[in-house]
Parts: sequence; C-alpha cells; structure tokens
Amino acid sequence: MSTVEAPRTGVRVYVQKLGTSLSNMVMPNIGAFIAWGLITALFIEQGWLQAIFSGLRNPDGWVAEIGGWGSYDGAGIVGPMITYLLPVLIGYTGGRMIHGNRGAVVGAIATMGVVAGADVPMFMGAMIMGPLGGWAMKKADALWEGKIRPGFEMLVDNFSAGILGMLLAILGFFGVGPIVSSFTRAAGNAVDFLVNNDLLPLTSILIEPAKVLFLNNAINHGVLTPLGTTQALETGKSILFLLETNPGPGLGVLLAFMVFGRGVARASAPGAAIIQFFGGIHEIYFPYVLMKPKLIAATILGGMTGVFINVLFGSGLRAPAAPGSIIAIYAQTAGGSFLGVTLSVLGATAVSFAVASLLLKTDRAEDEPDLAAATAEMEALKGKKSGVASALVGAHRGPVNSIVFACDAGMGSSAMGASVLRKKIRSAGFGDITVTNQSIANLTDTYDLVVTHRDLTDRARLKTASAVHVSVEDFMSSPRYDEIVEMLRNTNAASDEQTTEAARSPEDQTAGAEVLPLESIVLAGSANSADAAIDEAGALLVAADSVEPAYVDAMHEREKSVSTYMGNGLAIPHGTNEAKTAIRRTGISFVRYPEPIDWNGKPAEFVVGIAGLGNDHMALLTKIAHVFLDKDEVARLRAATSADEVRAVLSDSK
Repeated sequence: MSTVEAPRTGVRVYVQKLGTSLSNMVMPNIGAFIAWGLITALFIEQGWLQAIFSGLRNPDGWVAEIGGWGSYDGAGIVGPMITYLLPVLIGYTGGRMIHGNRGAVVGAIATMGVVAGADVPMFMGAMIMGPLGGWAMKKADALWEGKIRPGFEMLVDNFSAGILGMLLAILGFFGVGPIVSSFTRAAGNAVDFLVNNDLLPLTSILIEPAKVLFLNNAINHGVLTPLGTTQALETGKSILFLLETNPGPGLGVLLAFMVFGRGVARASAPGAAIIQFFGGIHEIYFPYVLMKPKLIAATILGGMTGVFINVLFGSGLRAPAAPGSIIAIYAQTAGGSFLGVTLSVLGATAVSFAVASLLLKTDRAEDEPDLAAATAEMEALKGKKSGVASALVGAHRGPVNSIVFACDAGMGSSAMGASVLRKKIRSAGFGDITVTNQSIANLTDTYDLVVTHRDLTDRARLKTASAVHVSVEDFMSSPRYDEIVEMLRNTNAASDEQTTEAARSPEDQTAGAEVLPLESIVLAGSANSADAAIDEAGALLVAADSVEPAYVDAMHEREKSVSTYMGNGLAIPHGTNEAKTAIRRTGISFVRYPEPIDWNGKPAEFVVGIAGLGNDHMALLTKIAHVFLDKDEVARLRAATSADEVRAVLSDSK
C-alpha cells in the first residue's frame, strides 16, 4: 500500500504537539466563543437587535424609556468579552494544563498583563502567558516543596502565587503584549494582501494536506482563530473561520468512495460521511485519503473552490465553528452570508467529488484498499488512537497494555475494582498488563481500556475518548470482568510466565497494621440505614485522627453521586476527590452488622470506611477485595469474635 511519507525530521511532530496544545487551550472554551458569537450577532451595529430597534435610536444612544438598553449602545457587551473574558479563559486553561488550579490562577493573572498591554484581542498572548504562568508556578512550588514549616503552607502558597502572577503580568504588559500586537498586525496585513489580490484560495494548498497530517491545529488555533476574531470584531464576520472548517472537501472524497470505492472502504463511507458532515469530525475521512494519497489533490481543489466562492460572495462567520459541522457553521454564519456559505460547501463538495471520482475510477490498483492499515497510519501520524476512526474498522484491534479503573475520588471503589480485575487478569496469564486506579478528574487519554461504574462512564469518555470503555455495577463480581479477560485472549498473547511475588506492584504487598487499628474495627454496628452506617464508619475515622469531621460530610456527598456498594455484601463509603484536604493520614474503619443494611436496594453486611492520602492504603484494600471474592473468607469474618481476628483475616488473605 502506498502511503504519505511523513517528514524525516522532528519538525512535523513538534508542530503537531504545538497544535495539540493550542487546541487544548481553545476547545474547552468553545462555548464561550459561541456565546460571544451570538451576542455579536445581536448587538453589533449590523446585528439583529440593532436592525430591529434602529428606529428607536437618537443621536445620544438608545432612548432612556427602554430601561437598560442604553448599556448595549455601541455593542458594549461584545468588546469586553473578546478583550478580557476569552483571552483570560484561554490563559486560565493553559495554566491549568501545566500545573492544576495554581497554574491556572497564575496563568490568568499573567494573561491580564498582555491583555492590558495590547491594542488587539490577545489570544496569541494568552496562549503564551497561560502555559508560562503554569510552568513558572510549577517550578517555583518545586523549589520549596517539603521545606515549609508546618502552619505556613497556605501563607507561602498564596503569596508565592500572587508575587509570581504580578511579575508575569508586568512582563506581559511591557514585553509580550506589544510584541504579539506587532505580530498580529503583520499577520493581518498579510491576510489583507491575500484577500486584496485574490490569493486567499491558495491557502488550501497548505491547509488540506496539513489536516491529514494533523498539523492543522497549529494553523487553525494559533493563527486563524486569533486573526479571524480580530477581524470579526471590526467587521462583524471573518472569512478566516471558513478556511479549515468547510466540510465540503472531505465530504466529496467520501461520496466518491460511496460510488467508485471497493470493499470495506465503500461500505463504510456512508457512515463516515454522516459523522464528518453533521458531527464535524473531519478526521473520519483522513484514512480514505491515506489509502490513496493522490486524493489529496481532490481535497485541495475542493478547498480552493470553497474559499474562492466565499471571497466572491464576501461570506464569513461571526466566531469559530467547532467542531466543523455544518450545524455549527450555520449557527455562526453572519447575516447576509448564508447564500455564500451554502454555495461554498456545495461547490467544495462538488469539485472534490468530481476529482476524487476521476482518480478512483481510473485507478488501476486491483487490490482492495486496506482501510484498517490506513487508520493505523493515521493514528501514528496523530500520535494517539482515534476513537472516531475506530468506527471505520470496528472494535479495538491492537493489544491492550494498560487498564484503568476510574471513580470519582480514585481511592475507594476504583482501587477495589482494580484489585479484583488485576487478580483475574493475572490468573489468566496476562501479567504484563498494568491495571491501575485513578480519579476521573485526573484521567488522561493514554489508556487502552477504562472501567467505570455505569453512572460515571459518560464522564470518563470525555477524558479518554480513544479508549475502550466498560461499564460495571457490581465492583466485586461483575460479569464484565470475565468479558474483559476474554477480550484480552483475542487481542493479547498471554505471558509466558506469571508475574512473581517480587514483581508485584506495591499495592499487592502486606499493609501496615496502623492503617486499620483495632479501635477502628466494630463487630456489631448499630446503624440501620446507609446514611447512619456512613456516619458510624466516618466517626471511627475521626476518632482515629485520620480525618477531620468535614470528611464525613464528603462521604455522604460521594454516596449521592455514585453508590459505593461493591457487591458480595460489602460497601466502602469514602469522600469525594475534593475532600482529600480533610484527610490527616491514611486510615480504614471496619463495621460488621448483624442484620444487612439496605444500601440503595442492595444488602450491605460489612461497611469499610476509607480515607487515603497516598497509596499506603491500597495494599489492605487489595486484601479486602480478595477476601470478599472468597466465600470461606467472608464466613471467617462473620464468625470472628474479636477485632484481632478480623484484622488477621483482612491482612493475611492471599
């Protein structure tokens, strides 16, 4: 199979990573861009409301009788949003990417410096200062980590963030802001030159191949969005928002495969066309181009046609359309541009279809194109698996190397579930597969398979779109675990030898007794409801000085979102991820009830309260999980007459 050869240097990878970073700062804030675009449509001079109420204007603005409307004179909402809100959101997001909330705050402060020091909307400056603020805060925190005297942590944290933010804001105001302003004006002049000389369609020669190589994010979010937003502020619309998002070139290629393609490519093209055109996920058509690299000519000519029509009709969008769905494009189309935008999509589709059809019809290759190989090549170019592209070739194809069990806090139910699943996977001979647990908030799209409670699966998909997702309800004995093992037999070759005891992960080793003191074990609990049982287990953690009383409230809050019932008569209530600040040290409590408690419709005979700071409670959780998979061990717990016996069962079980 012929392929598109990637550049031999590392430039493509570097630009690709840069584009991904820029996209990660912009995409979470697309909702704000949409809000700004809609407000622009309403309140700028050419806006809908201005036109409707134009007869009510007088030389001094809106008439006073229309209460409150005077504040909108001159599109007063639009300017502050694009000048302050959008750049600060981007800077905040960029800082958060590097160093969490502290990086986000410093990134936002630093961004205000470039905003105030420039005379154009400072999107580029925000993309510089936001990550810079997060990086600087991360480095600063590392300097005095572990060196602060107890009781002074908050003082040092707050003042260090404030001082660093001040310095970066000053740097942005006097240094970065003016430089980025000059660059923006120069780039704007270059765009004006292309428009005035009818050369803008030539940009498709760069943009269309860049899309297939996943370099478009750097162009789109790094240049086109900032310049287009500045242009839209002045004129109410910008053609730059249409250069990359036009779905016509890709749609034309997919339609050509529907008519002249063969095999899997032809069969899958209709579904891909729907996803691309209405869903706006352009990457769905990239494998089709990679199968036949000469089809890049079709996308280039289609793109040039679309741009030419938009130039001819003076079309433009009010704000970025993301994703590049026809629905999002029409939602942002400026008044008077609907005809031009529609014709540009139709024209781009028609030209792309005609060229691609000619190339496919005259193709002398006899072998059926390998869509799966092209999809794999696309993922290699992208640097990650594509969840959308998997729709072209079915379920997960490659081996599973990493599995994560995720829950809200990442320390209780996920740890227990991960332990059970890990044991099953190792028993099946897959000792080289890592099985970890994590909070959903900290998930990254680097795992092959993600297991969550069914109520949390949708949240996990937002974080790990390219992974296979499995939903469970019973954490201890879910039949889905066996399905996962069966899937591994189809995708992975079992390890030649089992993982030895010495090679086991730290959480499989024996836990220290201090995590579960004898005073935290109750053989006959007094609670008769789930809420009362949480109070009882939480009170034992407070009495052991493991947590502050506020942690018990967080245990109830956690239970409201997702049940902590694990199955086999066990519930493990624990706090939310945000409540970890209320944990003084790792601790576990154990309460046995003579009569099972109704736990959201499930019988809970044993309640284990958990408060974990690090991983030192994981070993005991692993032992507990193994106990409740063994009916004989559960019987030993029921028959235990002392706290020592209970702890011995939980600590010594294999």
